[in-house]
Amino acid sequence: MRTLTITSNPDWKAALRVAAQKAENGLHSGTYQGETLNFETPGAFFSRLTERRWNLVSELLGSGTVGVRELARRLGRDVKRVHEDAAALIELGLIEKDERGALLCPYENIHVDMVVARQAA
Repeated sequence: MRTLTITSNPDWKAALRVAAQKAENGLHSGTYQGETLNFETPGAFFSRLTERRWNLVSELLGSGTVGVRELARRLGRDVKRVHEDAAALIELGLIEKDERGALLCPYENIHVDMVVARQAA
């Protein structure tokens, strides 16, 4: 079971260190530690993961591989737009494309962990 945690941390170096530490812990313990996708700001997250893209990911969760046309039919959307959104999600690593071009979400669950706080002046 693969798990993705989406975080927001403006210090990408710190986020990378945390992910590296988790990977190292997994190597030593022999257990899967999950995967992380970090955005520098919540705004960056919401600009890349629109509501329609979230719907696409949600439809693919637990569905196995689904062709783009079938996915567009399920979502009630234009095939070209679904293809464009899928390309953006593949680039982020949220979904994958198999050798036949069908789409799948490799994660069993996706956890979003973000804090929005007032910035110091």
